[in-house]
Amino acid sequence: MAERVAIIGAGKIGEALIAGLVSAGSHQAGEIVAADKVRARLDEISERFGVETSTTSGGAVSGATLVVIAVKPQDISELLDEIGDSVRSEQLIVSVAAGITTKAIEKRIAAPVPVVRVMPNTPMTVHEGIAGISAGEHAGEQHLELAEELLQSVGSTVRVPEAALDAVTAVSGSGPGYFALLAESMIEAGLLLGLSREIATQLVVQTMFGTAKLLRDEAIHPVALREAVTSPGGTTIAAIHELELSGVRAAFMNAMLAAFERSRQLAAADDA
Repeated sequence: MAERVAIIGAGKIGEALIAGLVSAGSHQAGEIVAADKVRARLDEISERFGVETSTTSGGAVSGATLVVIAVKPQDISELLDEIGDSVRSEQLIVSVAAGITTKAIEKRIAAPVPVVRVMPNTPMTVHEGIAGISAGEHAGEQHLELAEELLQSVGSTVRVPEAALDAVTAVSGSGPGYFALLAESMIEAGLLLGLSREIATQLVVQTMFGTAKLLRDEAIHPVALREAVTSPGGTTIAAIHELELSGVRAAFMNAMLAAFERSRQLAAADDA
């Protein structure tokens, strides 16, 4: 991929994409322009990665093949007002703005521009994220492939219909929060059992990391992994018994259903 990329919004996600593109070698710094309203933030990005910067989104969009919208949802309306007449139909918009539908973007752009909507998660900042991607009305296979190439530098992707992005939000978008809460709870349990916070944290974090690698790299089914460490009459089954009595499985399902419903509400409000 050698297209010129404009990244609108130099926050954590925007910076992660810049870092991923540069470190992966798919783009030279001179092929990337970052736009943000905060000059000090742009100076940081420029010093760190050597990319071009602009305080005007319209200027950044001009000449770019791929335009990444990485602003906060509350800033999307102002941004689309600024670039709506500048974006051309041969350009591609990739939006990582949470809860903003492709339809909401398309109706604010004068040209029939292809839009790919992305629901990423925060591990993309360490190049281990996963994102659900969906095509808008004018986006085709080549546009999805281009978006996938962009996101490969910060993790992996799955294609889903746009209607399924609320479920993606509930599962992986909000997922890091669930794991962080679980880690926090396990660390506190370690303190209760007499371990230092430092040791408990190291044990919990590395166990989570190693378990994730087993599930992903060895393609082990979660049930098989759980059974492999659950001996009859042992410590693990005693712990799992208590978790089941507390309704942990149902609690996770209900929590993710709540996240799904909230995502739908936010998307509906933005489309209104």
